[in-house]
Parts: sequence; structure tokens; C-alpha cells
Amino acid sequence: MASFSLNPNLHLPYPPVETSNPRNKFSQNAPILQKSFTPHFQSMNSPVLPLPCSISVKTSIRAKVSQGSTPPPFTLKDQNGRTVSLSNFKGKPVVVYFYPADESPACTKQACAFRDSYEKFKKAGAEVVGISGDDAVSHKAFSAKYKLPFTLLSDEGNKVRNAWGVPSDLFGALPGRQTYVLDKNGVCRLIYNNQFQPEKHIDETLKFLQGS
Repeated sequence: MASFSLNPNLHLPYPPVETSNPRNKFSQNAPILQKSFTPHFQSMNSPVLPLPCSISVKTSIRAKVSQGSTPPPFTLKDQNGRTVSLSNFKGKPVVVYFYPADESPACTKQACAFRDSYEKFKKAGAEVVGISGDDAVSHKAFSAKYKLPFTLLSDEGNKVRNAWGVPSDLFGALPGRQTYVLDKNGVCRLIYNNQFQPEKHIDETLKFLQGS
């Protein structure tokens, strides 16, 4: 068999390949790989904070209004640009429903269900108020298009939604759909949450008002 010898003065075009034992290289890195893994969540302006793997990550806001409590007051613009305060409804029951957005299919269905049952709410002595993050112009068009006989309030920036602690859905991507019934003294007596069956909000609130 022919034998070949390499000229030591010959310059190779590539650097020689290291011939160290791969097992040794792996063992050098082993301490890094063997460290316990702790995920980190970081925003652009926040420091890195460790989060243990076993932690339960909640995707909705903890409720700040509960049955028997008095919700935080608010003052917002309605669909006609008028200023409306929660205190305006003192002395009568009021149904306050938070919904994601004007014109979405589920929100339209819910608003029209409240419209169709509005006389029943009036007979029970209650007012109906819808709140979303849409501006007053959007509310006015939405109200006119579907002939809504009740008040829609503009919560731009979702300040009231956050103050009341309305939980979000779909890992925080979708604003929550939650309804509150307040008594004549402004105390919360019923909380109903159902994102995907909007018409149930009307059934449950009417059942409560007619039975109380």
C-alpha cells in the first residue's frame, strides 16, 4: 500500500481541526447544562426577574369588585358626549355591563338582547349602562345603528375596567365581558361573567332583578 507524508512546511488553507476528546469538551460545559433552569420574563424597560418553573401564571386581573362591596365611582362620556357619573344612578338598581368592543358580533348580539328586553328592565326599576373602551363617536354610531335605548359610556384607556377589576380572556388578549347589578344604594349584588354566551347576561340579570 502506498504511503503519504505531509510536508510540514506546507501552509493549509484552513486552520487545523482540534483533536481534543469531544467527551472532555462536553464535560467542560457540563456544569452549565446541569444548572437548574429558571425562566425569566423581561420587558424592554424592566430588570430580569427569575420566575420559578412551578409558579402559576395568571392571565386575568384579580376581581376588585365583589358581591356586597361598593364599586369605585366613575365619570365618563356617553354616546352623546354628555358627562355621566355612577352616582347619577343612586336610588335605583343599575345594570353595568362591560363588553369588549362596538360592532363585534358577540357584542352586537348582547347589546340587541339588552335592547329587546329593555322594557323588562324598566319594569324592574333598573337602568342599563354599557361600558367599553370605544370612544363616544363609535358609541353614537353603534347606538344609532341598532337603536339602543340605554346609555353607552366611553372608557378610553380602560381605567374604569381596571379599577373594577374586570378579568380578561384568552390570556389577556380579549377584554372581559362582565355584568354587575348594583342595588339602589350602589352596592354590588350580582356579578356575571360569560364571554361567549353574551345573551345569557340578560337572562341572568333579569332573573335576579325580578326575583329580588
